[in-house]
Amino acid sequence: MNVSCVILACTLLLVASSGSKAGQSLKAPCRPGFSQNFYTVIVSKDVLHGKSILKDTTLSSERVKFEDCQRSREVGFVSSDPNFSVRPDGSVYAEQQLANLSEPVQFMVTARGFHDAHIWETTVKLAPAGHPHLMALTKVDIEEMLSRAWDSQPRVIKFPRKHQRGSSSNVLRRQKRDWVIPPINVPENSRGPFPYMLVRIRSDQDTAAGIRYSITGAGADQPPSGIYNIDPISGNMFVTQPLDREERASFHLRAHAVDQNGNKVENPIDLYIYVIDMNDNRPEFQNQVYNGSVAEGSKPGSSVIQVTATDADDSTTANGMVRYRILSQSPISPIPNMFAINSETGDIVAVAAGLDREKVSRYTIIVQATDMEGNLSFGLSNTATALISITDINDNPPELTVRTFSGEVLENTVNVVVTNLTVVDKDQPHSPNWNAVYRIVSGDPSGHFTIRTNPITNEGMLTVVKAVDFEMNRAFMLTVVVSNQAHLASGIQSSLQSTAGVTISVQDVNEPPVFPVNPKMIRFEEGVPTGTTLTVFAAQDPDHFIHQIVRYSKLSDPANWLKINRTNGQITTMAVLDRESMYVRNNVYEATFLAFDNGKSGSPQASGTGTLQIYLIDVNDNAPVLIPRESQVCERARPNSRVNITASDADADPNVGPFVFELPSFPASVRRNWTISRLSGDYAQLRLRIPYLEASVYEIPIIVSDSGNPPLSNRSVIRVKVCPCDDNGDCSATGAVAAAGLGTGAIIAILICIIILLSMVLLFVVWMKRREKERQAKPLLIDPEDDVRDNILKYDEEGGGEEDQDYDLSQLQQPESLDHIISKPAGVRRVDERPVIAESQYPVRPSLPHPGDIGDFINDGLRAADNDPTAPPYDSLLVFDYEGSGSTAGSVSSLNSTSSGDQDYDYLNDWGPRFKKLADLYGGGDED
Repeated sequence: MNVSCVILACTLLLVASSGSKAGQSLKAPCRPGFSQNFYTVIVSKDVLHGKSILKDTTLSSERVKFEDCQRSREVGFVSSDPNFSVRPDGSVYAEQQLANLSEPVQFMVTARGFHDAHIWETTVKLAPAGHPHLMALTKVDIEEMLSRAWDSQPRVIKFPRKHQRGSSSNVLRRQKRDWVIPPINVPENSRGPFPYMLVRIRSDQDTAAGIRYSITGAGADQPPSGIYNIDPISGNMFVTQPLDREERASFHLRAHAVDQNGNKVENPIDLYIYVIDMNDNRPEFQNQVYNGSVAEGSKPGSSVIQVTATDADDSTTANGMVRYRILSQSPISPIPNMFAINSETGDIVAVAAGLDREKVSRYTIIVQATDMEGNLSFGLSNTATALISITDINDNPPELTVRTFSGEVLENTVNVVVTNLTVVDKDQPHSPNWNAVYRIVSGDPSGHFTIRTNPITNEGMLTVVKAVDFEMNRAFMLTVVVSNQAHLASGIQSSLQSTAGVTISVQDVNEPPVFPVNPKMIRFEEGVPTGTTLTVFAAQDPDHFIHQIVRYSKLSDPANWLKINRTNGQITTMAVLDRESMYVRNNVYEATFLAFDNGKSGSPQASGTGTLQIYLIDVNDNAPVLIPRESQVCERARPNSRVNITASDADADPNVGPFVFELPSFPASVRRNWTISRLSGDYAQLRLRIPYLEASVYEIPIIVSDSGNPPLSNRSVIRVKVCPCDDNGDCSATGAVAAAGLGTGAIIAILICIIILLSMVLLFVVWMKRREKERQAKPLLIDPEDDVRDNILKYDEEGGGEEDQDYDLSQLQQPESLDHIISKPAGVRRVDERPVIAESQYPVRPSLPHPGDIGDFINDGLRAADNDPTAPPYDSLLVFDYEGSGSTAGSVSSLNSTSSGDQDYDYLNDWGPRFKKLADLYGGGDED
C-alpha cells in the first residue's frame, strides 16, 4: 500500500465528523455558506445491500446544508470526486455506477455562485454503516498511528505539470486529469514544538532563481489567520499552534508560486488540512438530577426514565460514543440491583420484582456516562443522579381495627354520630387508594343510619339520619363493610378485617303525647248553640312502658268559640259558630290545642300540639242586601232611563240567588210611579211607570228575597235622583241642583249667609285701615333724623397691646369682700365697678297708661337713670397702662388723608335721612 493510502486510512479512522464548536455558539448574523465545515454521511445498509451502486442513487437521508440568506442566490455544487456529488437540495448521490462501497470515502464539495465569484467549500465523508474500522482506539494507539502516518506521508507536494502543445501538429492533445493531492492530517492538541513543519511545497521550475511560495485561505491570511505559514524561499509549510477540532475541523488553503516580479509561475494548488479528533471532552448530562417514577408492583422490564449525555468529540469514533452504567442504588432493598440501564440509549428499567411503596417510597440512582464506548481505562466519565419515586397502587385493602363496635343513641334524634369506626390502610394517605368508603350491608332495613367518612382521619362516622323509636326497636345489630374509592389492584383480595359488626342501643326518652289524627277535620252547621259538644280531641302517650297522665289546654282559638276539657279532650262551643266570620277561611275554622304529660322521673314535661279543623256548613242566616243604594233617572220616561239593580248575600249556594225583587204595596205612590222588571236570576230593572215625574230625590223601598229554605227577605231603600236631562239622557246642571232637594227658601237662606259673611270681612278691613292711619298720624317721641336704633352696633373692647403684659389681674376679678369699697372717702367712686349703695327708685308705669302719658313716663325714667350712681354702665371708663415704646407699628396720626384739597361730601345727601346729620357736619356751605 502506498503512502497516500496509509494517510487516507488514518484519516478515515480518526478524522472528526461533527461541525466545529463555533457552530454551537450563540446565533450570529446570517452568513451565506455551508452550515458545517465537515459532514459525515452514513450510507445505509439498504443501499449497500446490492452488488453495486446504481447511477443517481441517493446514498443517505442526511443532507449537506447550505445557508442562502438572500433566498435568491443561484448556487451550484462541484465535487472533487468524480464518483459522488451533491444535488441542489443537499442530498449525496452516485454520479455513475460503481462497485459496492466498502471503505470510507472523503471528498471536497465546492459551492459556486452563478452570478458572482463567491466560493464556499466543505468536506464530506461517506462512511458505510457498521464499518469495522470505527473501533475504540486509545490515545497511545492514535499517536503511534499518526506518527507512522506523518513519517510515511509525502514531505514534498509538487505543482502539477503543464502539458505542452506538440511541435508537429497544431491540434491540442487531450489533457490527462490531474492527480488529487491527498489531505494533510494534523492531530488536535499537539504539544509541538511549534512551528511544526507539515509539508514542503515545490515547483519543477524552482531551479530558476527567484521562485517565491505563499499560501492563502482561512488559517493563513484570512481569519483565523496565522495558524499556518510558509517559507517563501524553501516552500516549507508550518503549523504554528495547537489545533482544536471542536473549534474547526478542517482548513482549505491554496499554495501559490510566483517569480520575483510577482508573475504566476504555477497554477495554484488546493491544500486540505483535517484536524484529527482526540478524546479531550467528557460526556455532559443534560440535567444533573432526573426525576422518574414507576408504579409499585411493576413487572420486570417496566420503563422508568431516560437519561441523556452528549460528548463534543466525534460521535462517529469511539471518542464520542457514550455508554451508560449504574454506579449505585440507595437504598439497596429488597436487592441491590432493582434497576438496569440500557448502555447505549440511557433508558432505566426495573429488572426485579418487589417494588413496594410501603417499604421504599423512593430510590436514588447514580448513573455514569463514559465515552470510548464505555472503556473505563481510557474513556472520560461523568455522573448524574436519578430520583425514582415509587407510585402507589391500591395493593392494601382497608382493615377495621376491631371486629365489633358499639354505641348508644337517644330515640327521636337525628344527625347525631353514634360511634366512630376506625380503619387502617397502608396506601398513600389522602389518595383514592387510601380513602375509605363504608357501607351498611345488613341490620338496617328502614335506613335509620348512614356512615360518613372523616376526610382527615379516614374514620367512619355512624350517624342517625332517621329517628328511631325505643318502643319499636330497642337495639340494632349492623354489619359494616369498608372499601376504598379506587378498586383493589389486580390480584389483591379483600381482607377479612374489612367487615365488622356494630351494636347500637336505643335509649328511651320522655316523648310528648301524639294526636292520632292531626289535623282532625269535623263538619258542623253554623249557628250551633253554645255548649254544643263537637268532638273528643284526645292524644296518646307513646311511652307505653311508663304510665303517665295526659292533660289538655287551648293554644290558639282566634274567635274564642271553643273550649277543651282538661282531662279527656272534649271540645265544646262557647259561642255561636258563624261561617261568615272573618276568622273562617274557605268555610274552615282552625283551632290548635296542647296535650302534655306529667313527665317521668328525671325528665321534664313533654307536650304536643294538635290542630282541629271545623268545616262549617252554611245555613240561610243572612238576608240579601240591595245594590246599588243610589242612582238617578230622567224626569221624563225614556227607554234608556232606568236603573239596574242586584243584591248581595253573605251566605253560600244554595242560600243566595236567584233573587226576587218587588215593590211594597205601601206607600201606594211607589207602585204608582215605579215598576220593576226582572232581567235574570240576580238582576232586575227599576224604571218610571208614569211619563213624567217632578225632579227631586226619591227614596224607593224594594223587598229582596233569596232562594234559601226558608227564604229570607230584606226591605232596602234606594235613593233615586230624578232630574231634567239633555238630549243625551244626562242630567243637566240645573236639574242636578233641583234634584238635590233644595227648595227656594233654602237657597235664599244660603245667599243671606254669604252676604253677611262678606259684610263682616269688609268691616274688619275698614277698621284695620283706619287704625293704620291713626298710628301714622301720631308724632314720634324723637326726631326721625336722630333715630339711630338701627345704626348702633356693639363691638368687643380691645385690651392693651403686645407689650402691655404687666398688669394686675386682681382688678378684673370679683372682690371677696367689700370693705375697701365701703371705707372709701365720700365723693370718690370707682366707675369700673358697681357701687355698694342702695339702688334708686324708678317710677312705676301704670298698668293701663293713657297713650299721651308715654312721653312723660320715658322722660321721668331717663332723669332717674341719669341721677342713679348704681346704674350701668359702671365700666364705661377704661384706664389702660402705658404700652411702652418700640412697637413696629407706626403712629396712628400718620393715617391722615392723602388728599391735597377739600373732599366733597355732598354725596352723603343722597344716602337718605339716616345720613343727613353726617352730611350737615361734613357737607353744607362754606365755613364762617
